[in-house]
Amino acid sequence: MIDARRLRTLRAVADHRTVTAAAAALYLTPSAVSQQLAALEQETGHHLLARDGRGVRLTAAGEILLTHADAVLAQLERAEADLAAYRDGAAGEVTVAAFATGIALVLAPAIAGLARSAPGVRLKVLDAEGDASLPMLLDGGADIAVAVEYRGAPRADDQRLTRVPLYAEPFEAVLPLGHPLAAGPGPVAVADLAAEPWIGPYPGNPCHDVVLLACEYAGFQPRLVHSSDDFRAVLALASAGAGVALVPRSALRDTDLSRVAVRPVDSALATRKVFAAVRSGAERHPLIRPVLAALTEAAGELAEH
Repeated sequence: MIDARRLRTLRAVADHRTVTAAAAALYLTPSAVSQQLAALEQETGHHLLARDGRGVRLTAAGEILLTHADAVLAQLERAEADLAAYRDGAAGEVTVAAFATGIALVLAPAIAGLARSAPGVRLKVLDAEGDASLPMLLDGGADIAVAVEYRGAPRADDQRLTRVPLYAEPFEAVLPLGHPLAAGPGPVAVADLAAEPWIGPYPGNPCHDVVLLACEYAGFQPRLVHSSDDFRAVLALASAGAGVALVPRSALRDTDLSRVAVRPVDSALATRKVFAAVRSGAERHPLIRPVLAALTEAAGELAEH
């Protein structure tokens, strides 16, 4: 009989590529992880891992088992959800990992909505960058992730996750007031900014990926001279004439735009796609289901405005 807990350990090692990193994600010691993997190999009768430089990789047998592990773990989530639904009344805590703008736009309104529709459900909010919430979810550190599409994210058809689309928002060009394109009819062509110095988020930030994709599609690599994940700092640098930037529209709300020019851009790729995700099967849990509904409702109200 294969122990499902050891399948979770195998999944964590496959995700993090080292025993030490997997142990940290699972809140275990590296020796405990190694012991679980050794026991799993004994249970299956196959070597599941091989050394790969300083890390490890799955063997062919390990890859086969991992495919089944994802299905087994998703089914266990469904079983827990069905058992929880059997109990009368949904009351408890749900941990949601979300990036700052997502918290402001949909998560905070969802909390207000839940106070009316499901007062027994309490939310614990963790502020996490758009590329950090999904790993937290898969590692069990959160029950729901509010995340954005980015390079390297789990694919939309990843069987470990169930996704719920929330909203999409365009990026705007932020230019110094004296820039030749600061005023004029219609959107700014991204290609017209090819020769400019750029201000942008650090690599790893999903917004960095959006900027690169929009520029690559326009035929150039942006010359990123200044880097900041704080959009207020990006606006300040643009106002000082340090460069141009693409910034999500929502990040410009409630900010002082008097010293910069904000223009729409002509690229459909300059869009941030936001979704909620849970581990497959957990969407049926009586605590998680109303939270997803509240997030969807808040996103719908956002689109109406």
